[in-house]
Amino acid sequence: MSDDRPIALDEYPVHQAPLSMKHLVTSDRNAYDRCIFQVFDHQGRALLIAGLGVYPNTGVIDAYATLRLGDRLHAVRASDALTDDRMNLAVGPLRITVDEPLRRLTLHCDADPDDPGSLSYDLTWSADFPAVWEPHHIQRRGDRLMLEGRRFVQAGSCTGVIRVAGEEIPVTAGEWTGTRDRSWGVRPIPGEEGGRAAEELRPEGFHWLWIPVRFEDRFLMVIVQEGADGHRSLNEAVLVRDGERDIQLGWPHTDITYRPGTRDPRSAVVHLTDQARKPLELGVEILASSPLAVGAGYPPAADWQHGTWQGRGWTDRHVYDLSDPAAHPMAAYGVTDHSARFTLDGRTGHGIFEHGSFGRHDPSGFTGYESVAP
Repeated sequence: MSDDRPIALDEYPVHQAPLSMKHLVTSDRNAYDRCIFQVFDHQGRALLIAGLGVYPNTGVIDAYATLRLGDRLHAVRASDALTDDRMNLAVGPLRITVDEPLRRLTLHCDADPDDPGSLSYDLTWSADFPAVWEPHHIQRRGDRLMLEGRRFVQAGSCTGVIRVAGEEIPVTAGEWTGTRDRSWGVRPIPGEEGGRAAEELRPEGFHWLWIPVRFEDRFLMVIVQEGADGHRSLNEAVLVRDGERDIQLGWPHTDITYRPGTRDPRSAVVHLTDQARKPLELGVEILASSPLAVGAGYPPAADWQHGTWQGRGWTDRHVYDLSDPAAHPMAAYGVTDHSARFTLDGRTGHGIFEHGSFGRHDPSGFTGYESVAP
C-alpha cells in the first residue's frame, strides 16, 4: 500500500498535471530522469564520467562514476530505493548538489572506508555558457515508442580534487573542462520482454554522434543520429555565446578516421556551414576514451545497467583493465565518450566526442555488426 500524502515538492508551483509531484503523468515503467557529467584534463590523462538517475515507476535511484586513468578504469556504482525526497541527489557514496541551478553544481564521491586508495572526489562544476536545448528525441520500433527524451546540454569549468590509488589529482580551472547533459522522459531499462518488435524489427544499424565543445568564448553542440542507410532522424549544429542568439550551423557531415580493425575513432572532421554559407571545419583529435558499457551502466553492460533493482543500499566498486579490448567485447556495441581537442576557425577548444556505430552504416562503408574499419 502506498502513502499518498503530499510531499515537499508539492509546496512549490511546479506542477504540470493535477497530480502530486510524487507521481508521473505516464505509467510507463521506462520513465526516467537523469544526468551525466564529463570532467577531463586537456592533456588526455584523465577522464571522469559521473551520473545519477531516478526511475519513479520502478522505485529505483542509482548513480555511478568512472575514472579512466591510463589503462585502468576505476568504477563506483550505487543503487537504492527511491524516496519522496527528490531534492536529495545522493545514493551510497555518490552525491550531486545543485548549488545554483544552471550555474554551479557540486560533485562528490566518498572513498571506500575499507580502501582509502579507492576512487573519491570533490568537484565544483561551474557553467561558462547558458544551457541549450537539444532536439526533442523520439525513437520507435515499429509502432512502439521506445524513447522520448527532452535534454539540455551545457559546458563549463571544474575545480577540486580527484583521489585514486594513493594519488591526488588537482582539477584546476583553465586546464580541465566539464560538460554535462540533463535528460528525462522514457528510455528503455532492462527487465521488459521485447515481444515481436524485438524479434522481427531489430535495427540493421545505428550511428550516433554527440559533440559538446567548449571554446574560450563560445560553446558548440553537434548531434547526429542515423540509421543503416544514413537516413538522419536527429540533427543539430548550434553555436552558443552568452548574451547572444544561438546560431545554427547547418547540416553537419562527419569524416571519421577509425583505428584499423575497429570502430574506435582516432580523429575526425565535422563539416559545418555558417549563416553566410561559408564552410567551417571542426577538427577532432581524440585524447582519452571511456566506453560507457564498461563500469558506467549503459547498454549493453553485462554486470550492471541503469534502473535495475539491486536491493537496498547496494554499492559496488570495480577496477577494469582496458589495455586489452578483447576483455570487454560488448563495449564495441555501446557508446563511448572520448575527450578530445577541437579546432574551429583558428580557435582551440576541448569537449566530448561521443560516438557509437553498430551494424550497417552505408555512409561509413560498414556492412553489418561485425564490420570494422580496414
